[in-house]
Amino acid sequence: MSRKSTFEVIVLGPTGGPREDAVTGLLVRSKSTDWAPGSMVAVDAGTMLAGIIRLLKPYVSNSKNGRQGATLKEGPFRGLKLPARTAEANAAYIFREIIGAFLITHPHLDHVSGLAINTPIIEAGSGPKPVAALPSVLSAIKNHVFNDIIWPNLSDEDGGAGLLTYQRLVEGGNPRFGSGDSRGYVRACQGIVTKCLSVSHGRCKQRYHPESGTHHRASSTVFHSSESRRVPTRAISDHSEASFYSPVHSPRLGPSEPMVSTVESSAFFLRDHDSGDEIIIFGDVEPDTVSLEPRNRRVWETAAPKVASRALRAIFIECSYSDSVDDAYLYGHLCPRHLIAELMVLAEKVIDAREQAPEKKRKREAGTANTTPRPQFKRSHSSSGRKSRSGSTRPQHTEPLDAMGDLMSSDHFSPPNPTRWANSDPPLAGFSVYIIHIKETLKDGSYPGNIIVQELTDRAEALNLGCQFFLPSPTESISI
Repeated sequence: MSRKSTFEVIVLGPTGGPREDAVTGLLVRSKSTDWAPGSMVAVDAGTMLAGIIRLLKPYVSNSKNGRQGATLKEGPFRGLKLPARTAEANAAYIFREIIGAFLITHPHLDHVSGLAINTPIIEAGSGPKPVAALPSVLSAIKNHVFNDIIWPNLSDEDGGAGLLTYQRLVEGGNPRFGSGDSRGYVRACQGIVTKCLSVSHGRCKQRYHPESGTHHRASSTVFHSSESRRVPTRAISDHSEASFYSPVHSPRLGPSEPMVSTVESSAFFLRDHDSGDEIIIFGDVEPDTVSLEPRNRRVWETAAPKVASRALRAIFIECSYSDSVDDAYLYGHLCPRHLIAELMVLAEKVIDAREQAPEKKRKREAGTANTTPRPQFKRSHSSSGRKSRSGSTRPQHTEPLDAMGDLMSSDHFSPPNPTRWANSDPPLAGFSVYIIHIKETLKDGSYPGNIIVQELTDRAEALNLGCQFFLPSPTESISI
C-alpha cells in the first residue's frame, strides 16, 4: 500500500556560497492546502525572490501557461493559478501572499540576505509578515540587519516600517500549545506547525547584549561554553566537556585573551497538521564530536521515535564539504564522515525506540480485527537529483566497526555500536537525507555535491544504515 506524499519542498538555494544567487532558502507547503494564501513557509531566506523568478521563467515567459489567470501545469509551482503575466510579477505575488511566514535558523548573511533585500515589496495593507526564530537569532537580525544602518528597520518594533513582525520561539517547543505528539508545536503557516531545537554552528568571539547590541556578558547570537579558549574565531580545535543544554558564561579574560563561544543555529521540525507526518530542516550545524556545545544528540533523541513510527520521513541537512577537508577547516560545518557519525547516533536511537515500544500495544495491534495494514514508506520524488545506491540489495556485514574509520574522535562523544544492526534490517531503511549548503568550488571538474553524496553513500552502505541521499534539483520540487 503506497503512502501518499504530504509535503512539497522547493529548494531555492542549495549551496553555501560563494555564489550569492543560490544560497540557502527553502519553501515548504502541505499538499492539502492547494496553494491557498499563507500556505507556504520559507525556511531561511538567503535566496528568495531571485530563486522564485528563476524557477517560474521557463513556465511563464513566452508560454501559454503565462497568461493571466492560467494554472501552471508544469514546474515546481504547478497547480498555482497565476494572477499576473510575467515571472517577476507572479514571484512577487508568491512572496507577498503565498508565503505565510519565515523561519530563520541563524542570522548569517547567506541565510537572511534575501529576507532583507526582498522585504520592501511587502504591501503594508496585508499586515506584517512573521519572522520566527529563537530569541538570540531575532536579536541578531534586529540589532545587526534591520537597524537603520545596515538596512532600514522594516519590523514593527522600535518605530520601524511594520512590514515584518518578530515571533520569538521557545527552544524545544512551547508546552502550552498542542497536545499528545503535537505538544510544543506552533503554527508555521496554513497546514504546517513547527518546533525548533537549537544546534551549534562553530565558534565565535563576538558577543553582544541581546537588546542593545553592545558588548555584554549576555549574547544575542552565541552560546557560552563552560571554558573559554584562546583559538582563532570559529576555528575547530581540541575541546573539553561542555554543558549540554544550558549554556553558561565563560570567565573574564584579559584583553589579549578573547572569549570563544558557540554560534547558535536551529533545527526546525515541520509537522503536517492533518496527517502528523514530519520533516526536519537544519540550519548550518557542526558535529557533536568537535563542538564546544554538543547539541545534535538531543535532536536525534527527539527524532528517533518519529523515524521508528514512520512519521518522520526525511531531513534536509547541510554537508558543506567532502571528506578531503580536515576538521580544522570545516568552520562549524559537516562533511560526510561527520554526518554519517551523526546518523549513526540517530540509528541507535531508532533501534532503542523500537525496542522500547510497549509489548501490550504490539499485541493489541496484532490482534485487532479488520486492521488496515500499515502503509509501507515510499518516497514520491519529483526531484531529478542524484540518488544513492543504498536502495540496492543490502550487503552482508561481518566487521562493521572496520567501516567506522575516522568517524569518532571525541572523548565526550559516546560512539554508537553498529554491530547492533550489522546483520539485521537497516535501522534507517526508507529514510531520506537531502543534502544542502554545499560549498561550491567554481572549478572545472566534478561538482562537489556529487562527490559528497558518493562518500556518504559508500559510508552508509558499509555500515548498513539503510538511508538514501539526494541532491535537490534546482529546477524541480520534492514531494515527500
